[in-house]
Amino acid sequence: MPKIKEVFRKPRVWVLIIVVALCLLAIFPNPNNSGVIITGVLRNSSASLAGIEGPTAGTPPMFKEKIISINNVPVKTLADYYDFVDTLVVNRTFILKTNKELYRLTALPLYNITVLNETYTVNVTKPFFNETLNETVNITEQEERHKIKKEIIGVAPIGLLIGEAPTSNIRFGLDLSGGTRVLLRPEEEISQDDLSLIIENIKERLNVFGLSDIVVRPARDLSGAYFILVEIPGASKEEVRELLSQQGKFEAKIENDTVFTGGQDITFVCRSPDCSGLDPQVGCSQSGSTWGCRFRFSITLSQEAAERQAALTKNLDIITENNQQYLSKSLTLYLDNEQVDELRIGAELKGKASTDIEISGSGIGNTRQEAVENAYANMKRLQTILITGSLPVKLNIEKTDQISPVLGQEFLKNIGFVGILVIVAVGAVIFARYRNIKISGLIMMTVICEVVIILGVASVIRWNIDLSAIAGLLIAVGTGVDQKIVITNETMQKETAVFLRWKDKIKNAFFMIMGSYLTVFVAMLPLMWAGVGLLKGFAITTIIGASAGVFIARPAFAAMLEVVFKEE
Repeated sequence: MPKIKEVFRKPRVWVLIIVVALCLLAIFPNPNNSGVIITGVLRNSSASLAGIEGPTAGTPPMFKEKIISINNVPVKTLADYYDFVDTLVVNRTFILKTNKELYRLTALPLYNITVLNETYTVNVTKPFFNETLNETVNITEQEERHKIKKEIIGVAPIGLLIGEAPTSNIRFGLDLSGGTRVLLRPEEEISQDDLSLIIENIKERLNVFGLSDIVVRPARDLSGAYFILVEIPGASKEEVRELLSQQGKFEAKIENDTVFTGGQDITFVCRSPDCSGLDPQVGCSQSGSTWGCRFRFSITLSQEAAERQAALTKNLDIITENNQQYLSKSLTLYLDNEQVDELRIGAELKGKASTDIEISGSGIGNTRQEAVENAYANMKRLQTILITGSLPVKLNIEKTDQISPVLGQEFLKNIGFVGILVIVAVGAVIFARYRNIKISGLIMMTVICEVVIILGVASVIRWNIDLSAIAGLLIAVGTGVDQKIVITNETMQKETAVFLRWKDKIKNAFFMIMGSYLTVFVAMLPLMWAGVGLLKGFAITTIIGASAGVFIARPAFAAMLEVVFKEE
């Protein structure tokens, strides 16, 4: 008992206790936490219209909004949530309760149908996907009418991306949680300002496109070349990777003169079903084995762009085609220097500074459904680029990794099991070496403290624990065990040529430890950029672990060792 009191009189021991306590507070472990949390909200969905907001990239996992019940029925598992979604019918209103607020949601129709005589005027509205379709389908037989209704009428999903409730604030990288990692490289050299602008533009594009809780960060290799690393949790989306690689340089020209560009020249882009979707006057058509569908949406130009349009059209001639009057020159649309469409300009716009413009384009496919989906994807991509503007340079996709969340969860379970075995094995080896339960107990206790500190710091700085970070953690812990053995050997050495006091012995041990720490620190610095930053997690975790060990855990261990074995 006197020795324990003396241990707690040591300032270095209290530093360790306080730091570990703060790190535990940052990790916020709760093994009993269960339920369903909201990981994202898709735009124009029932959830979005009800006011539910998705978490940001900086939201700690334990503070994400948690679903408590739906219509007073508890939601404890993902199965409970999906069981309710399967029972939804069009226009059904329900109450969703979370740990933050009570929301009233209405199940939106995936498709709406209006019947006119023997012809169906199909009004297909997909508010969940921001899509609309108007066309006329001739149906003459009653059986076919019922078949069409059965295939088309449906309910849009609620629009919530959900996941199992976490048990701590530790963030796991894509290697363990699943998702897509895209490595982008600028086509030409860029400045630091341009790099920051590109990162902000990419974040805006992904947010406009309906994705949240994403990671976009710069990276460099050992040669100094800049890269951009984008991590997208959840399922892979091909259209998002394509969106990332586009420079998004949009221009509308009359011959060689630019009328307006994407970004600052555009003050509003319509994305709602009433002014965007498939063109009702054109719809879809088939040519041979290929289908094509036209989309259209309206935009609002700035006054400066409208005046440029007026100046470029005032001297154009008026021609008549199919009883319609047009200007002699067309408005040609270019995306990344490639022509995507050519629009006729109505005669009424000659010399007029009109700010309201309608943009159109197309999508093709082997089937009508594929053409419709491609048309909507092209429309959404073009809308996003018009809103966010172009990137300073074109980006090339250097590497794309797709990780299954199922594999990540299994790997995480294996890591936990192997970690316990490693701790037991190391403790057994140390006990076999010293034949002293006190020594092995102290070493293993401080090892656990170091792991807590590493995970706590990672939680505070919002660093994701991935495979490379786990490798760094193992290196840091292994180095810590080795250095504690050095301290133990020095302080317990009895036969020396010159008698040394305890403090002198510990100083000798820390001289060697500090040399080892500086070697590790310097060795990790190049790895911050090696592999285009993909080894950054390994380097940062190793540096955090080594620093926490040398400046916090090792001094506390030496102080405790001195007290416990001073009499021996």
